[in-house]
Amino acid sequence: MNKIDFSGLEKLSKEEKYKTIIPQISSLVQGEKNLIANLANVVSVLKYTFDYYLWVGFYFVDPESKSELVVGPFQGKVACARLKTGSGVCGTAVIKKETIVAEDVNAFPGHIFCDADSRSEIVVPVIKNGEVVAVLDIDSGSYSAFDKEDRKYLEEIINNVINIF
Repeated sequence: MNKIDFSGLEKLSKEEKYKTIIPQISSLVQGEKNLIANLANVVSVLKYTFDYYLWVGFYFVDPESKSELVVGPFQGKVACARLKTGSGVCGTAVIKKETIVAEDVNAFPGHIFCDADSRSEIVVPVIKNGEVVAVLDIDSGSYSAFDKEDRKYLEEIINNVINIF
């Protein structure tokens, strides 16, 4: 079993943290075929690396309806079990097939209030064969917590683990 050493990460810059965990995440999921196990570990690494993450997890596009997202592995407070595609930050990322950063979730049209403590959010779609199959959703309790650096490295993480979907 591959293990992640979180000691000393608090001293690193955000970019250094991402550069440290990306190869560790790739190593962690390599050889494991179970999607849920892999995504649970990805979520854990992200949550414990970045202390400003209030909630981090995956939502899967419901394969039957295609009009809803269903909660998957996550860490944080209890989540909304289902979200409508096209609504809120997650649903918008599905429709647009692009990463969405909401600096203030309260100002985001159609924001879905799963956690009243959430202030900002980033959602990275997982696109396989041209279709969104899931999203990585991360909330922070601070406004404007996510930037271009987060977008770049979170998209890289998704691209590195896309084969597990």
